[in-house]
Amino acid sequence: MMRESLTRWLLQGEWHSHRLQSLVAILAIMFGVALGFTIHLINSAAVNEFSAATRSLAGTSDLTVRALRTTFDEALYPKLAQHEAIEHASPLLEVTVGIPAKAKTTHNPALKILGLDTFRATNITPDLTGVPAQDKPFDTLADDAIFLSPAAMQWLEIKQGETITVSAGTQQITLRVAGGLTRAHPGQRIAVMDIGAAQWHFEQIGQLSRIDLKLRPGVNHAAFRESLAQTLGPTYLLTESQDDDDRAHNMSRAYRVNLDILALVALFTGAFLIFSNQVLSTIRRRPQLALLRVLGMTRQQLFRQLLLESGLFGMVGSLLGLILGYLLADLALQHLGTDLGAGFFPGLEPQLRLNPAATILYFLLGTGITVLGSLLPAWEAAHAHPAPALKSGSEYNTLTALRAPRLAATCLLLGIIFVGLPPIYELPVFGYLAIVFLLIGSIIALPYLCGSSFSTLLRTFNPNKISVLYTLTITRLSNASGLAAIALGGIVVSFSLMVAMAIMVTSFRVSVDDWLAQVLPADLYLHPTIHQDMRGLTTDEQQLIATLSEIARVDFIRSTPITLDPTKPNVTLLARPIDRNDPGSVLPLIGNTLSPHAIPSDAIPIWVSEAMVDLYGFETGKKITLPIADPAQLFMVAGIWRDYGRIFGAIQIPLSDYRRLTGDHRISDAALWIKQDTAVDTAITSLRALPFANPMEIMETSRVHAVALKQFDRSFAITYLLELVAIGVGLMGVAASFSAQTFTRSKEFGILRHIGLSKRQVHRMLVLEGSLLTGFGIMLGIILGTAISLILIFIINPQSFHWTMQLYIPWIWLVIMALITLGAAAATVFFSSRRAASGSVIRTVREDW
Repeated sequence: MMRESLTRWLLQGEWHSHRLQSLVAILAIMFGVALGFTIHLINSAAVNEFSAATRSLAGTSDLTVRALRTTFDEALYPKLAQHEAIEHASPLLEVTVGIPAKAKTTHNPALKILGLDTFRATNITPDLTGVPAQDKPFDTLADDAIFLSPAAMQWLEIKQGETITVSAGTQQITLRVAGGLTRAHPGQRIAVMDIGAAQWHFEQIGQLSRIDLKLRPGVNHAAFRESLAQTLGPTYLLTESQDDDDRAHNMSRAYRVNLDILALVALFTGAFLIFSNQVLSTIRRRPQLALLRVLGMTRQQLFRQLLLESGLFGMVGSLLGLILGYLLADLALQHLGTDLGAGFFPGLEPQLRLNPAATILYFLLGTGITVLGSLLPAWEAAHAHPAPALKSGSEYNTLTALRAPRLAATCLLLGIIFVGLPPIYELPVFGYLAIVFLLIGSIIALPYLCGSSFSTLLRTFNPNKISVLYTLTITRLSNASGLAAIALGGIVVSFSLMVAMAIMVTSFRVSVDDWLAQVLPADLYLHPTIHQDMRGLTTDEQQLIATLSEIARVDFIRSTPITLDPTKPNVTLLARPIDRNDPGSVLPLIGNTLSPHAIPSDAIPIWVSEAMVDLYGFETGKKITLPIADPAQLFMVAGIWRDYGRIFGAIQIPLSDYRRLTGDHRISDAALWIKQDTAVDTAITSLRALPFANPMEIMETSRVHAVALKQFDRSFAITYLLELVAIGVGLMGVAASFSAQTFTRSKEFGILRHIGLSKRQVHRMLVLEGSLLTGFGIMLGIILGTAISLILIFIINPQSFHWTMQLYIPWIWLVIMALITLGAAAATVFFSSRRAASGSVIRTVREDW
């Protein structure tokens, strides 16, 4: 009981005496846990919702037959339906349509419509069966009827019996909402209609997107799949619901992992802040802790007491972080969506669900980081000899164990080695480890860097010709480099991470800005409401656009997805007019390109994006085949181009070759050049007057540019938040570190006052000391942050998203943040020093006698 009372008394005394420092430690952990938990909740909600929706669409099917292209001939269906090993076969047509009423109010005004055979689907996907009104039982076969999921009805703000207008290409189709779905997955926005009506309305007569198969009992699943795959040939795919689930996970995995790691930046920064606070706390209480040892407290008891203090701070911070994280996740889902603005999970409205295991994990992570940050200070305080610790000046020998040049060199060397290692499962694991080791190595090396730098300054200037306060300041910083490094650690970590993220995001944004200027050379751009629309614009509609008197030139573009690897997301095939002699006029090429004479006569040139090089091994000069022609046609990679719009890969092919091979003469987009003597508004008016222009989107180049950058900012909104939090945590660390140090040095200030320094001179000395130390930390942070940004730009981003970018350093922004940090540190030191130097000179000196 006495031991428990002592423990409680010490905890209460520390809290009441230094509430500000304790509150800063709790806030640091709270923000770190909150951001990590927020992103975990959002990612888990999105992935789980998508997985559940995928299983709902697959129903009880054993296999699903798809083609490498978006659709295939329905003649395959009766062959499969009559197969002796297949019990049920259900044909489906998947169409993504635009919602004109939502085009101006939502980022993605798309709705997926499934055309299915009600009688066949009931046996495999009963959840997708429409529920008509009781007096209209045959609406499931009506050509104007559509059935909406509850989430779709809520999104469209529509009820049963009302009509809805959808767009496919230039067509606008009005459909009657005949009812809902039997058991649609909550939050999934889909619609269902009769397959024949869907083929007719959306001009897909004789086409299917997939056929769901249910095998007869006793059929060997693996053997049948292998046999059917050989029968169908390489142009068809056999997948299961788990395959689609894994494919979706792979699609967003890099983005989610990078967000998770960035979220831990704040927690990582908080760990250094906890370490700094705990070191200063043990230094401040060094005589009291030594007195406890003299009075009978053992090393183990003192060690446990200090760990208990930090553990309680971690528990409180983690608990508050979990609450804040849940609130932030709910807010982010409402404003940024399930993918935080990246566009990976459209059409989903997931609900947040707390996972007990994940909640406990983040609670333990926050608490564990706190305890880990205080482990070394607690060990040092518990093992310090009581007699020297009772005397003033012993704090300068604190944490001598950290002065390990070999450990610092080893960490820095490992960081350099990891930079050159390849990714693991397409994730930049070693890139992030390189950043961690560079940070740790730099922090361990801080005492040496600080001591050598300020010692050099002291030797450089003649003490007899400079200010006494400057001499005192530089002398202390050079001789007490260990304590200086403690305050410096939080500044370097937070500022370097802020610099790294600022350089990376700015470089990416500038690169995207320059890229958009290259890929948007026309004056106007026209496309349907939904990109990659299956219908697109017909040849007659193209002719009407091309013959407008205001148009000087028009480039038509066909965009369609194709599958090269069933385990990876689709690749975008772009067919457009390309001059084989000068492809760089329309493509932002990088590296060497093949001349037309280097391409064999039996091969068609194509140009692939950077992602195709990493994901599929495509290189300039490589011969390949693509699933767009039958019989197979030989293609040769003629060059590589930069593409920030499609991270899973894109291939450009001359439009004339595409039309000749596929017979597809429709287009998805049009780039329009206006005649010199014609105003852009006049050309837009003429386009709007076309009979099919109502569902089309017509934008000027400047607007396309602005929309793309807005989407970029939306995707990086969470990164901006992480950057601000890192800055905030760093500033709190600056305040806490200098505040605690000034309080621990009250005896030192008393001696200085005793030998003749005034209060004002002590204040000026401390402000100068804090400014010099912060300035030194800012310079180190800029150097270290720039090195980390190079890893982010040239290692992590190419390995995660398969693109490269140019380096751009936002000097103005960095200078502003450096001045803010410097000003905050100087102000904190000034206000803290007023209290520290205001005590009685005789009293502070006598305490050391």
